[in-house]
Amino acid sequence: MNSATAHDYAWIRTSPLFRHAMESGYTLTLIRGRSPHEVLRAMAAEPRGTGEGSAGLIEADDAHRAEVGYDYWDESYVAGAFSTSGENGDWTLVLGFDGGLGIEGACVETLSKGGRVVAHSTNGGKPMHFFHWFEDGERRTTFESPSSRDGSTPDELLPLLREVGFPLTPEGEHDESAPDVDGKAGVLALSERLTGIRVTESLLQDATYELGLVPEQPAEEWTGLVIDITDAHGERLYRERSTAGDRPPVHRAAETSTPKCT
Repeated sequence: MNSATAHDYAWIRTSPLFRHAMESGYTLTLIRGRSPHEVLRAMAAEPRGTGEGSAGLIEADDAHRAEVGYDYWDESYVAGAFSTSGENGDWTLVLGFDGGLGIEGACVETLSKGGRVVAHSTNGGKPMHFFHWFEDGERRTTFESPSSRDGSTPDELLPLLREVGFPLTPEGEHDESAPDVDGKAGVLALSERLTGIRVTESLLQDATYELGLVPEQPAEEWTGLVIDITDAHGERLYRERSTAGDRPPVHRAAETSTPKCT
């Protein structure tokens, strides 16, 4: 049985690669039962050859950003994918320094059908850190803060969250009496519990990545507005408001949609 905890990922705080990921914004996605080629094709990524190690991935992404110009905010990016062994077979690891955009949505739901997808990300700006677990086409658990979970089974991972080190009560609320934990290290440990894959600096540095240029996606029009705020005391305000009827539509300003898988 996998016993990974946040302590096993203490290396991230002294890692130049992890520092680059946090500063740039990244998404790391683990997909069971799909090849790197399948995943990049599902992302509508234009093939860009291979990159030797994380240095090759960063070099390819930097070259692309130089092409589009650093003065223009273009949300296209170069993603890298490689195969690795994990629980119940082979998995594909996808890493992109994408500002935390990720590949979750209709595409990742399709990629998880008959399998599992686990992803975590950071936006690189005002820190927002997200975790997603998909199983057989269904978003099972997602959260920014582990004490405020969403999805079809938001509490199923609660025992694992507590085991890897998150300070949560048995009911899933933040436990003020428990020692704090490095949240990103905890998410990496949780991902290992769900995939059987220990992400190490050498794993990311030494892999040969299949590269693909993921295109920028157009913004979608909203049909509703959700207000979801949790205050310092753990009290949550959740409201949904429709933009239908006589009200003018609300548009997304910064979030992008992901391409549908073919």
